[in-house]
Amino acid sequence: MPLNLPLEISVITCAHNPRADYLHEVLGALNQQTLAKARWEYLLIDNLSDEPLDSRFDLSWHPHAKHLKEEKLGLTAARLRGIKEAAGEVLVFVDDDNVLDADYLEEVNRLAEAWPMVGAFSGQVRGKFEVPPPEWSRAYWNRLAIREFDKDSWSNLACLSETSPNGAGLCVRRAVARRYLSYHANGKRKILLDRTGTSLVSAGDLDLAATACDMGLGNALFASLKLDHLMPPERLEEKYLLNLLEAQTFSQIVLDSFRANGQAPLRPTRSRTVANLLRLLFMEPRKRRFFRALNRGISKGFDFLAHQ
Repeated sequence: MPLNLPLEISVITCAHNPRADYLHEVLGALNQQTLAKARWEYLLIDNLSDEPLDSRFDLSWHPHAKHLKEEKLGLTAARLRGIKEAAGEVLVFVDDDNVLDADYLEEVNRLAEAWPMVGAFSGQVRGKFEVPPPEWSRAYWNRLAIREFDKDSWSNLACLSETSPNGAGLCVRRAVARRYLSYHANGKRKILLDRTGTSLVSAGDLDLAATACDMGLGNALFASLKLDHLMPPERLEEKYLLNLLEAQTFSQIVLDSFRANGQAPLRPTRSRTVANLLRLLFMEPRKRRFFRALNRGISKGFDFLAHQ
């Protein structure tokens, strides 16, 4: 493809102090993509890493690769910088621990053409663990964005769990990304729902994907899109998963305050609270701890909204 034609895909990685071995694996998988490099670009956004990424990671293997620096800390700021800089018709967000299958970008191109009614989509996410995961943790793998399935699904309802794309490998059309950018530029997104530093608050990816529905387009999950999500041992520790559940629940409450199809979330009733206390009595200790983490997230979410 002549270089003066529009690029079809922009791959964007936002990184803050990434693990070097993980990011090298991410870059290696991108280098092995079956889609010709003349048809896509790569943007590596350095979000205030302690050691500048441009001196540590060589991107010369790609003719359309750029090192960019975003000085405002936070995943939202880094994503917005990537959106501003992207030239592709479809933007693919690849985290610094996402290892794409070799045909991922080729499939993105095919699906974007075959499904013009879909504005944001993703695929299957397999967990690649450094150490064997404890069996009890399996119940919480969905919190780690692990998601495997056999059938495609789509809808035009925002934030529907069955069809909302993953943040890992998230694909959005350029027009959708630009609309999301405008939400932040015109003050419609004063609350930021993404990680900043070590914070586990998240949901900005859900809001970005839901923007497609604002435009009359759909969200989808496609089984043919596959990637590995690299998992360090600490993500399988109970303390991490408890904090993650609490932060994700908090984020969902806040997201629902301006999403949820126009209906603000309702604080649990007194009878619901009493019922929850009774349920705690019959739970095994670990499940009790996770149940309490979930309810802390709910309470913190409503307390946060009450002070906005």
